[in-house]
Amino acid sequence: MLTDSHCHLASHRFAPAEVPDLIARAKAHGVTRLVTLVTGLDDLEANLAIAAAHPEVSVCIGFHPCDAHEAPDDGIDRLRLHVSDPRVCGIGETGLDYYHPAPEGWTEETFRERQRLLLDAHFELAAEADLNVVIHTRDTKGDASFQDALAIYRRYAAKVRAVFHCFIGPEANAREVIALGGLVSFGGVATFKNAADVLATATAVPADSFLLETDSPYLAPVPHRGQRNEPAYVRHVAEHLAQHRGITLQQLASQTEATASAFFRFRA
Repeated sequence: MLTDSHCHLASHRFAPAEVPDLIARAKAHGVTRLVTLVTGLDDLEANLAIAAAHPEVSVCIGFHPCDAHEAPDDGIDRLRLHVSDPRVCGIGETGLDYYHPAPEGWTEETFRERQRLLLDAHFELAAEADLNVVIHTRDTKGDASFQDALAIYRRYAAKVRAVFHCFIGPEANAREVIALGGLVSFGGVATFKNAADVLATATAVPADSFLLETDSPYLAPVPHRGQRNEPAYVRHVAEHLAQHRGITLQQLASQTEATASAFFRFRA
């Protein structure tokens, strides 16, 4: 029994009509629970509708940092309307993205500050709603977005837990998250031959400190690298990490299931 802790079932790369087949293929591969992530108001209702039709699916609600400029002034208030919905299991995908250029009309610094303010607002909402937070960070080089997000998380760590999804940083950074009570999450990148450092981190962190994900439709694991990703493929990530951690797939599944259940506190 596996959980894909981060996928985007309402992505434009998945036709709505094929979502039932995506979920059926996931089940056939032992993936019995899926967490789909909202990136803004445009896909909020679509994700909630998928969860309403499929009890295996839960939803995290938030504004992706790349779309921070499109979040309306009342955006957090509009998310607040849904936090008591039993389908909702977390706040996100939020975070800081210093990789993509600032949109037209914004400087790099004003856009980054907008992202930081929005991330802080997500944490405020999470603390109020007794939910945890899913964080995205990405840099062109270095780890400035990670360090800035970690600093914001640190202010809320007594009330809220956070998972840094699609984690590709060094073990030292993962340990900083874990020390605050947070988690890291590993996806397809951990299976790439040119990402030995990511695999080393995934092998070294404690058994109760990480989740599994696909981030589908993006970043498909080996042997599907370069193809469209989907929730069923989280099994490849699980098998790869189990092998390198020297445990069985069943042991890894049991560990990560317990961690996912404790973090998301699934209500549906």
